[in-house]
Amino acid sequence: MQTGFGDTELGFKYRFIDEDKNGSRPMVGVFPFIELPTGDERRALGAGYVRAYFPLWIQKSFGDWTTYGGGGYWINHGDDTANRDYWFFGWLLQRQVTKQLAIGAEIFHQTATVAFGATDPAATKPTTGFNIGAIYDFDDHNHLLVSVGAGLQNAPDTNLFPWYLGYQITGP
Repeated sequence: MQTGFGDTELGFKYRFIDEDKNGSRPMVGVFPFIELPTGDERRALGAGYVRAYFPLWIQKSFGDWTTYGGGGYWINHGDDTANRDYWFFGWLLQRQVTKQLAIGAEIFHQTATVAFGATDPAATKPTTGFNIGAIYDFDDHNHLLVSVGAGLQNAPDTNLFPWYLGYQITGP
């Protein structure tokens, strides 16, 4: 297990269809971001190169429940390795338990991130898995994110027991 500062994500969200709270029309938007190589690649805390993601997301809320998901394309050219671009898709169901705490579950699928025959055989396989997680809002700008899960496809090689702990700072 490695701990430390990883790559830095910078992005923006743009909603181009608003949700109809009393009807069936969902919210639709994009959330492109770029990952800057600020983590230590040798310690597995970053990719070691710039990556970018271009997803399309759909969301619909029903009282305290929210469901959203979508997918997109990762630009993952990397250096002179076998890295390749790939697709990522996911869907989540979340419940706002208190004003500060939301709990949810998600399922996701990702295609292989490197070409077949690469030195890391796990990255040559697609992966499917699920997570259960929570977001705790300290205030409008500071958030704790926690997630644990299990792989469903190629789990021993790709994501046997993934977990995540993060601190998120959001703007105005």
